[in-house]
Amino acid sequence: MPELPEVEITARRLHAALRGATIESTLAPGINALKTFDPPLQAIDGAQIAGVRRRGKHLVVDIAGDLALLVHLMSAGRLQLYDKRASLRDRTSRLLIRIDDGRELRLREFGTKQAAWVKVLRADAVEEDEAIATLGPEAWPDPPPLQELLAGSGARPLHAVLRDQRVISGIGRSWVDEILWTARLSPFKRGDDLDDDEAEALREAMVSRLDGAIEHYEGTVELPIPDKMPMPLEVHRHQGEACPRCGATLEAVHYEDYVMSYCPQEQTGGRVLKDRRLSRLLK
Repeated sequence: MPELPEVEITARRLHAALRGATIESTLAPGINALKTFDPPLQAIDGAQIAGVRRRGKHLVVDIAGDLALLVHLMSAGRLQLYDKRASLRDRTSRLLIRIDDGRELRLREFGTKQAAWVKVLRADAVEEDEAIATLGPEAWPDPPPLQELLAGSGARPLHAVLRDQRVISGIGRSWVDEILWTARLSPFKRGDDLDDDEAEALREAMVSRLDGAIEHYEGTVELPIPDKMPMPLEVHRHQGEACPRCGATLEAVHYEDYVMSYCPQEQTGGRVLKDRRLSRLLK
């Protein structure tokens, strides 16, 4: 799933390329992706793109005047700019925004779930939309002190709390693994059980890892945004390999639809958990 660093570099690249461009026409081949009907999608035809920005894991395409597109890529979506227009037979296309110079901004989605979505909103309604209004503070570039923020998260493990967009927005499974490893914290430690040093280590890890990822993408990602990002991951999905710091074998807990990776030597006191059932035993 595209997370904060991947969405941030997408917004930066698209903003630089599309600011001031005029929309010629719009199409929604993946009709399920369009979650609003008033204003209609065609309301942006003929308008200029004022810019592209990020909110949490969402992209906002600001349209000159009083409209905006709110886009969520979900697990398998990509918002990509191409010099040529897509064939309507392209089954990955969910939304096509045709620019008057022949380029095309294309919301594509891979797989069969078709979960990516777009909303056409009045500009002053973006922050009021439920998807945005319920977001917690941004995880980057300046997250708030985390001890107080996480104190109200209850007895949930850190891995779950940090993925909760209502608590802190922008990060998910991939970057939570990296951040917790960097902070040397167990994914299973309770979110309301951090001392001052642990909370500060977590905040510092959050900033440094997201900074590093975005810097990496600045040097490697160009338009069109690649289908598969060159993610600089050291722990996530590297189970079975040596920990880059201590050399211990990285382990993972396998859930139904994702994998959580960690270093047992540095994060869980040497304890290794093999499956979801056993993971409940580690606090």
